[in-house]
Amino acid sequence: MLLVGQFMAILDATIVTVSAPAIGTELRASGAALQLVVAGYTIVYAVLLITGARLGRRFGHRRLFLVGLALFTVASLACGLAATTTQLIAFRLGQGAGAALLVPQVLSLIQLTLDGPARARAFSVYATVLSGAAVAGQILGGVLTSADIAGTGWRPIFLVNVPIGLLLLAAGARLLPADRPDATTGLDLPGLLTLSPAVLMVVTPLVLGHELGWPGWGWAALAGSAVFVAAFSWTQRRAAALLVPGPVLRAPGLALAAASIFAMMAGYAGFLFTMALYLQDGLGLSTLESSLAFVLSSVGFGTASLNWRRVPARFHHRMIPIGLALSALGYLVVAAITANLGSPGVLYQAAVVVSGVGMGLAFSPALNAALTHVAPADAASASGVTSTVTQLGQVAGVAGLGAVFLSLNQPSGSVATAAAVTDIGVAALVFLAAVFAVFLPRRQPRAI
Repeated sequence: MLLVGQFMAILDATIVTVSAPAIGTELRASGAALQLVVAGYTIVYAVLLITGARLGRRFGHRRLFLVGLALFTVASLACGLAATTTQLIAFRLGQGAGAALLVPQVLSLIQLTLDGPARARAFSVYATVLSGAAVAGQILGGVLTSADIAGTGWRPIFLVNVPIGLLLLAAGARLLPADRPDATTGLDLPGLLTLSPAVLMVVTPLVLGHELGWPGWGWAALAGSAVFVAAFSWTQRRAAALLVPGPVLRAPGLALAAASIFAMMAGYAGFLFTMALYLQDGLGLSTLESSLAFVLSSVGFGTASLNWRRVPARFHHRMIPIGLALSALGYLVVAAITANLGSPGVLYQAAVVVSGVGMGLAFSPALNAALTHVAPADAASASGVTSTVTQLGQVAGVAGLGAVFLSLNQPSGSVATAAAVTDIGVAALVFLAAVFAVFLPRRQPRAI
């Protein structure tokens, strides 16, 4: 049930992308406004994740999961009924806030209520949900918008969340385990007021930069984020209740695992985004046809994520960099295919399966390595860090690799060259993730 809520939150980060043209036509939205419809959700989601984790510890993870789910459901209904672009943007921000409240509670409750093999299995399913939801969002968005149910056009992409959300709220109120809120947990307002702008000033220009032609304010925001990062570091040396406690950041393996997760998710999300553009713009495939080209990659990711524990434990440490190296090799094969304007045929499908399997062999063990040495008292903060890193990695991958692809795929450019260069970039990011993983601590607790 927790993971269904997680699935909905990830789904809504991608389901709007393929429906954006239909939304723009009906609401007469400008390019920048349409970009905010797509990206506003992601921006708020990324900015508030760590705060959502801290609120879960203070008021109870079960309670915050239900509150976040309720806000997400109501905002989804409002999005489906929006009459103007301004309304839709505002309600998308509400969706993002709801997702930021519910998502960190998933990892926190897994960390607090499960142990040993059960926790590792939950992490595996969690990884499968991340992979499947990103692809499912693209496919479902295309199907629902194309179906034009009762003349509603794009609106079902939001309204589909409402019955699912109501069912989860009813089930969650009865079935979710109660946890004890820690009223002594401070909110660290100075940390919140410095970290949130720092994240916002990085994410916003990355998401909107290419659409708006990389305006001066975007570069100023990126530079200004460093000031807020410095201010955040200063507050954390003096705060009584740290937003990110020192023991979390010092937990063996967390920083390296987080860096590896960031790089691999940046590569994976960038690949999904740029290859969708290549398949539609370069090969002329429909939205649905291009979405189906990612299914086997997602199946490979999910299958490996669910079964990595079948590998003997003595190989788990080496499995992460080996899996990532295998994944990088698959993306290099895709780069060679796209360089010749190749179609998603047998060789392409074999390559993306290899890439998906390699990623699946790495992501769940890396997440396990990030959280396994964190004390239960710090589970909320650690889940906030890993959730934020995962989300920011996806944002950075889509924005960075997307900007490279779109810059190379100008009217005078070549879609084949654009796709090949970005696929090489994907492979480089995944290989960098493998380098980080090499230095992860070798020793894990026996229960894992």
